[in-house]
Amino acid sequence: MKRSFLGMLGGALMVVASLVSASAVMAQTQTKTLKMQATWPASLTLYDNFTYFADRVNKLSAGALKIEAMPAGQVVPAFEVLDATHKKVLDGAHAWAGYWTGKNKTAILFTGGPGGTFGMDFMDVMGWLYHGGGLELYNEFYQKELKLNVIVFPILPAGPQAFGWFKKPIQTVEDMKGMKCRQTGMAGEVWQALGFTVVNMPGGEIIPSAQRGVIDCAEWVGGIEDMQLGFHNVWKYHYSPGLHENVTVGELVINGDVWKELSPQHQEIIKSAANETFLVWWTKWQRQNADALIEMQQKHGVQILRTPTEILLAFIKKWDEIAAAESAKNPFFKKVHDSQKAYASAVVPYKRSYFPPYSFMANYYFPVEK
Repeated sequence: MKRSFLGMLGGALMVVASLVSASAVMAQTQTKTLKMQATWPASLTLYDNFTYFADRVNKLSAGALKIEAMPAGQVVPAFEVLDATHKKVLDGAHAWAGYWTGKNKTAILFTGGPGGTFGMDFMDVMGWLYHGGGLELYNEFYQKELKLNVIVFPILPAGPQAFGWFKKPIQTVEDMKGMKCRQTGMAGEVWQALGFTVVNMPGGEIIPSAQRGVIDCAEWVGGIEDMQLGFHNVWKYHYSPGLHENVTVGELVINGDVWKELSPQHQEIIKSAANETFLVWWTKWQRQNADALIEMQQKHGVQILRTPTEILLAFIKKWDEIAAAESAKNPFFKKVHDSQKAYASAVVPYKRSYFPPYSFMANYYFPVEK
């Protein structure tokens, strides 16, 4: 009887231990969900970058950390996501720093900025962010300059962007003066100074405005993004490249308290997923843009034209003037701008020496028709 009782007691203790262990495991694996909103509608390829990131976080964490990705307007208007993240109305946002130039024009520099960022390409800009102090400046800008309780990471390489769409061919800056053109941010300031009549509007309003004759030309992104909105149905003259968003980078913003509450492992998963998203989504997007360019020409009769060098030079010179003026009155703008130039002064000459010009091999295998 005594042996039987001890056996029963031992069995009961083993059951209790199993239940405690199971509870501990459940507590450790309890799913945490972060609610994040984008500044773009779900119909755009830019939103695909966001959903790819959410999927990678879910898989890398084995379902323990989930990102609830929401399109523009689901919780707050598109351009309110930064403040909503600061106030913890949202846990995070998928956005573009150029939208916040109304708070401080330094914001545009963290997108890569107009003007091509001293000749750097996307990998150079990521180098500046991760190895040139750029990411520290990015977080310092939000946390100390704007007094926002957020942390930020680069995630979306939405470029190089096309110069834009026009109702007639252009050759010089003079041809563009007086034209009503949809532009945005500090790039809009450059074109305004060069004689454009700049009209700022969200992407969804561009085509209806063009159809009503409100605007004569517009830029959005280029390639597949522009076809999604139907630019090819309104205009037939498409110019590239542009220097207004040559290396434009979108951002992942997370509330500071939410970030601190995450385990170190979950923080590393988010960092890794953001970097993977930047690279893998970009390569897919490049192919989508290539296919879109072929479709524009062969199916829709769009003329793909080279932006005249005179126009590109006029843009870069005017941008340098505007950036210098802003640096003179905005110390933090100058600090970031100088940091970018210092980094570029090392990597750009190096790449010019070691990397064959893209046009060399391109012209050898795919000569330009004259």
